[in-house]
Amino acid sequence: MTSQVSTPAEQADGANEAVVGEPRKPVGEKGEKEVKRLDRVIIRFAGDSGDGMQLTGDRFTSETASFGNDLSTLPNFPAEIRAPAGTLPGVSSFQLHFADHDILTPGDAPNVLVAMNPAALKANLADVPRGADIIVNTDEFTKRPMAKVGYATSPLEDGTLDAYRVHPVPLTTLTVEALKDFGLSRKEAERSKNMFALGLLSWMYHRPTENTEAFLRRKFASKPDIAEANVTAFRAGWNFGETTEDFAVSYEVAPATTAFPPGTYRNISGNLALAYGLIAASRQADLPLFLGSYPITPASDILHELSKHKNFGVRTFQAEDEIAGIGAALGAAFGGSLAVTTTSGPGVALKSETIGLAVSLELPLLIVDIQRGGPSTGLPTKTEQADLLQAMYGRNGEAPVPVVAPKTPGDCFTAALEAARIALTYRTPVFLLSDGYLANGSEPWRVPDAEELPDLRTQFATGPNHTLADGTEVFWPYKRDPHTLARPWAIPGTPGLEHRIGGIEKQDGTGNISYDPANHDLMVRTRQAKIDGIQVPDLEVDDPDKASTLVLGWGSTYGPITAAVRRLRAQGQPIAQAHLRHLNPFPGNLGEVLKRYSKVVVPEMNLGQLATLIRAKYLVDAQSYNQVNGMPFKAEQLATALKEAIHV
Repeated sequence: MTSQVSTPAEQADGANEAVVGEPRKPVGEKGEKEVKRLDRVIIRFAGDSGDGMQLTGDRFTSETASFGNDLSTLPNFPAEIRAPAGTLPGVSSFQLHFADHDILTPGDAPNVLVAMNPAALKANLADVPRGADIIVNTDEFTKRPMAKVGYATSPLEDGTLDAYRVHPVPLTTLTVEALKDFGLSRKEAERSKNMFALGLLSWMYHRPTENTEAFLRRKFASKPDIAEANVTAFRAGWNFGETTEDFAVSYEVAPATTAFPPGTYRNISGNLALAYGLIAASRQADLPLFLGSYPITPASDILHELSKHKNFGVRTFQAEDEIAGIGAALGAAFGGSLAVTTTSGPGVALKSETIGLAVSLELPLLIVDIQRGGPSTGLPTKTEQADLLQAMYGRNGEAPVPVVAPKTPGDCFTAALEAARIALTYRTPVFLLSDGYLANGSEPWRVPDAEELPDLRTQFATGPNHTLADGTEVFWPYKRDPHTLARPWAIPGTPGLEHRIGGIEKQDGTGNISYDPANHDLMVRTRQAKIDGIQVPDLEVDDPDKASTLVLGWGSTYGPITAAVRRLRAQGQPIAQAHLRHLNPFPGNLGEVLKRYSKVVVPEMNLGQLATLIRAKYLVDAQSYNQVNGMPFKAEQLATALKEAIHV
């Protein structure tokens, strides 16, 4: 979904028409119900993994993006393919935070919870603040479903929900009644109850509707009766909100046009942005893109997306295992492709020997690690930042690899381009560390113009590059560029450029096998010097108040950290913020920045991996603030911790 955003000056005449105008409706005219203006809302849809909560949330998000709100999402689903229906492990949820201003996180706590069954209510109630709206599907609150999650009495009747504004809605019954003329079985009709809920919420928050109806007709084009049933359920939910007395108020959240620079925007997830970034990198490098991958949550969506783009010269190979995936990718790099392998933490462990081989061969290769909770198979659908030390050191011998980390879903696009730049310029494998939070979350993203993208073209070796003492011209595969220390990239089959290559240590320059101790020392130090010499931008510090405390982050902690910093500054608390994209090598000015502050706090979704690196390299007493529960930080939680750090 894309939308055009104009400048504030261009909006001066008639801008309010988009803000207070009538929402688009499938049927009927707007009644006399009260309409309240809000600056932001957090909604969470929750139900069984088969209830379509991710689809419901995604459609609401798409309409919100097209309307022009800033937004951030947090899909949260079980690891089981299909957990037992009605159980706590089977609850799937989708949280959306949208606003009329710039926002950074999917929100700490929902203002509205849509609970499709007792399990969804119980699993999410602790996150809902007092006074929030809870919409419950009363049809599911019968004895057996409640007993599955430990409710001895109905929470709708025993006072459990007295602190909330509860809206009991028989979603299943109303959906079945709305579809009675379609000739569907009750079970088939019940499947559309998520669309009824989506229609109701679309009415409550004045979301556009035409695109959702068009989407449903496209999605079920081969089953037109099912398509029309879902559209009918969607409209029935909208009309229910319009006519029922239980919902006396609807809400408007104006577009966040002043929060965005002019341009064309679309809603994008981290994995989709990363896939687009890889395609853009291959086009800017004028190289075919090759992905060698084995499916693994939460990285598989990149494989799925890239497989759709053969027209851009993309080749995807789904291997039989992780080792084969990276082996094929490294072979593609040897053959002159922009080579990528995608995985998560467990897959990185299996790929480690081949990553070491890529270090020894000195070939460009992108290792995309979408981090998840561990160790072992761990938490496949939950997020974590615990692969940093594995990326830094998880290989035998001295095998340094650059590490790049995006900070937001949209930033995954830019990070992919940067990782490709480093890999191609310096002839090295590069780690790109995303995580499940970024991969599945989404935000508005400005589609860049082609002219804004970097030129990543590189030169292959075309002829001899060394003259022997007798005047003979030969090709040395490890003769280096004096500035980057990169070796030449010779495509197999190029006449006169035959050379030896492999994992056994090679002689400097010639590439011949060498067991000489002095040569090994030289090669190890040279490979490390190449990584240390990679040119990366200096670290930028946001410190308007000359604070004494610095909060330093990396990766997906950017949103929660920035939101927490904004809260503290609004309270008059001075605090500085800096965020690392490059984790190996660190920015050249990082040491000088750290020494300017008496306190350095490093929030991480691990047990202190970046803090350990900072302490070791710069001898700074960095304070670690950690969370390893599979969920991203909450802004208020971080603000409280940082405030305590300031005053200790």
